[in-house]
Amino acid sequence: MPPKRATQREVARLANVSQTTVSLILGNSTTQSFPGETLERVLSAARELGYTPNRLAQALKTHRTMTLACVVPDIGNPFYPALVRGVQLAAEDEGYDVIALNTQYDADRERRVLQWGMQGRVDGIIGVFFSLRATDFEPLTRSGVGVLRIETSAKRNGPLPIDNLFVDNFAAATAATRYLLERGHTRIAMISGVGGPQENRVRGYRHSMLEAGLVPDVVVHAGFDEEGGIGATRELLMRSERPTAIQAANDLMAIGAMSTLRGAGLRIPDDVAVMGFDDIFAARVLTPALSTVNQFQNVLGQVAARMMLQRITELPEDAPGRHREMPFEIVQRESA
Repeated sequence: MPPKRATQREVARLANVSQTTVSLILGNSTTQSFPGETLERVLSAARELGYTPNRLAQALKTHRTMTLACVVPDIGNPFYPALVRGVQLAAEDEGYDVIALNTQYDADRERRVLQWGMQGRVDGIIGVFFSLRATDFEPLTRSGVGVLRIETSAKRNGPLPIDNLFVDNFAAATAATRYLLERGHTRIAMISGVGGPQENRVRGYRHSMLEAGLVPDVVVHAGFDEEGGIGATRELLMRSERPTAIQAANDLMAIGAMSTLRGAGLRIPDDVAVMGFDDIFAARVLTPALSTVNQFQNVLGQVAARMMLQRITELPEDAPGRHREMPFEIVQRESA
């Protein structure tokens, strides 16, 4: 038989305060203030009794699930678990749970997320979407579900209460290409997959190459992953004149490129330099360590969660959408 759950009444009795006081304090009320001594007595009593809140009862009372959804396109890409962890870290500080949903870059799966959200399972959805437009989220916002999109470029605020958080991938890819140009490379090829943030990253690469008076060279492979990097790099190595540097659209493709170059007996970076994008954990433990673009995905997730919690707990339901740009950094390591 499961152990009996401690109640707020028992916490109030042990702390010698009213049950209303316990309810307000343990419910993370932001409208009441209590003396520090009272707060400590209540929290100490809750710890001693092993009190845990009844989430179902809270949901019935507040009409909130105390749950956020974090939607990512590829949970197998290490960039996204780090993003989810950031969302979870900030959400848990405020008593919220986080559910991760994986769409696999599929438009139908993205649309199913909307249906899932309309069922009232979460208070807010934080997501990376590549198929849905702002108007697709309107039913969610009218139902009181918060929406925050993590984007690869700036989005204008429209009439809907949708927040946008973004890293300028065009500017980041431009900076990454200039980094290679400044090291004397002129034959720089870019390898990219299909699906994901490649459009803005390829545009940034093209911009820098044309700006330097050079001809862009983009090889697109179906996979936006290690296998895609292997396939695209093999294609480059079949040419009579190989590039002196490869800029990959993400770190997984860069890892595939490095594997292929080593298999062909080429030295990195002496024969061919390699530049990645995302700064996943593996980038710093590779041999040689991968030069790349850091988007601070853990911080990105934390900021996204805080913006979402502010929207669903503090702002009016029709408050206009907000946008915020996040930083990136060129990380210089051994591969380029």
